Amino acid sequence: MKVKDVMHKGATWVESSTPVAKVAKRMRSEDIGAIPIGENDRIVGMVTDRDICCRVLGSRRDIGDLTARDVMTRPILYCKADDDVGSAIAIMKKGKVRRLPVINAKKRLVGMLSLGDVSAKASRETSGATLKALAAHHG
Repeated sequence: MKVKDVMHKGATWVESSTPVAKVAKRMRSEDIGAIPIGENDRIVGMVTDRDICCRVLGSRRDIGDLTARDVMTRPILYCKADDDVGSAIAIMKKGKVRRLPVINAKKRLVGMLSLGDVSAKASRETSGATLKALAAHHG
């Protein structure tokens, strides 16, 4: 099974200069937990809901002074739309992440692959092994 058969299609990204408050509002309005961050037409990082909680609230800095660049996770991990789901899962396991941006052959963002996508569309065995591996570092 290919990533393009499992992923959420149509993901978008925001500029690294986007205020964190605007990123958080977008996450809330779109009901998503992560947004890829771009500079010069390339994805350079990711802001997750956890990044906002830990890096903004935990920093004691004024949220009005912070941009996506200030709180994003780097380097960016990603997979390709034509990759096998197993390859993408290996990237998720190695990086201990639950979401991956998906790019096409032209290196353009075309979707997002989440643990939920894998659980919903991959085999029960693959889903279970992936969940167990990604949850292990929280135990």
